[in-house]
Amino acid sequence: MRVLIIGGTKFIGPHVARILDEQGHEVTVFHRGETESSILPGAVRHIHHLAAQIPIRRFPPEVAKADPDVVIHMIAMGEEDASACIEAFAGHTGRMVWISSGDVYAAWGRFIGIEEGEPAAGLLTEESPTRRVLYPYRNAAVASNEPNYSYEKLLVERAAMRNERVPGVVLRLPKVYGRGGNSDLATAYRYRHRGGWRWTHGYVENVAAAIALAATHPAASGRIYNAGEVHTPTIAERLAELPDLEIACDLDSKFRFEHDIAYDTTRIRRELGFEEPVSYREGLERTGFRLPVRA
Repeated sequence: MRVLIIGGTKFIGPHVARILDEQGHEVTVFHRGETESSILPGAVRHIHHLAAQIPIRRFPPEVAKADPDVVIHMIAMGEEDASACIEAFAGHTGRMVWISSGDVYAAWGRFIGIEEGEPAAGLLTEESPTRRVLYPYRNAAVASNEPNYSYEKLLVERAAMRNERVPGVVLRLPKVYGRGGNSDLATAYRYRHRGGWRWTHGYVENVAAAIALAATHPAASGRIYNAGEVHTPTIAERLAELPDLEIACDLDSKFRFEHDIAYDTTRIRRELGFEEPVSYREGLERTGFRLPVRA
């Protein structure tokens, strides 16, 4: 297959490209040319263009004319750039894979305090309620041209799934960690004082494998998938397997820790046969953690 990855040069994208290349696919990455990753295989083709600035509002004709079988959009931020991508590739590709986030869930809106409601019963499935309040990080933006001002993955998802011209697949990612991103797992350590809280994480190579699978599996079109670890431990359980690090607790946050952000990842496993290629322990070791030897 010919696969085009939009913005695949930073944290997760290079691993997606590597996996697809190893599977024998022809991979092209569209980006500005400002970031190059040593993980990207030499066989990967690069299209450098200033139009690859986030949010991408237009695509050079030569990108769409490459006629990729699949387009993976790693960096769609909102409705405008999602619609621009659909317009550019309609008639030129057979599938579009959209990278979304668990922050679309109502549970996240309640956790960060922009919505009211009771804690969700059980794990968050792909059918769980999504937020009613849009633009969850707009209050953190100083100016309207900042990414946080217009960021809204819900609008990306709606554009993707309502589009009838190109079949879409959406992956809602967990909190990803690995070398190059969240490598100290501060997203666990800083909440050690909230030991009973749960937040689904995912090792970067495993998340990349889920994206690659969604891009190539014939049954994925038209579906939304949670990606992340098969079991989400509590913060206390997660830290019990990790060394002590001097990362300060976030005692000033106004987060509502009665709301777990714990995914049910059954669907992608059942429908597409997903299995993590890297074990939990090995993922931690590849991230740089020195784990105690098991008895």
